[in-house]
Amino acid sequence: MNKTSKQEDKLTLIKGEFVYYDDAAVLQTKSNIYGVFVTDKMLELNKLAEKHKAIPTDMVYVEVKGIISNKKDDKILWENKVEIVEILNVSPSNKDKNNVVKLVSE
Repeated sequence: MNKTSKQEDKLTLIKGEFVYYDDAAVLQTKSNIYGVFVTDKMLELNKLAEKHKAIPTDMVYVEVKGIISNKKDDKILWENKVEIVEILNVSPSNKDKNNVVKLVSE
């Protein structure tokens, strides 16, 4: 087995909502929330994501392959963490699925 196929064996396909804001990156799926390691690949993903945002805190739908870990990290406090290795798709988040509640005083 060569090194490339061994690395591919560790990769997990993750589909969900991604946001990078104020030096913190998060990827939220239907069942998990991942802290995302800030790497060159994550910064590349963020550049692609910015094209689909109205404001900096908007989440964008992504499909990526990455290495999931639970190792301790000084900056990422989420239990589950992911290092993005491959970007498959980036698209606007479905506004109909946005469950944000906005409070307005009358």
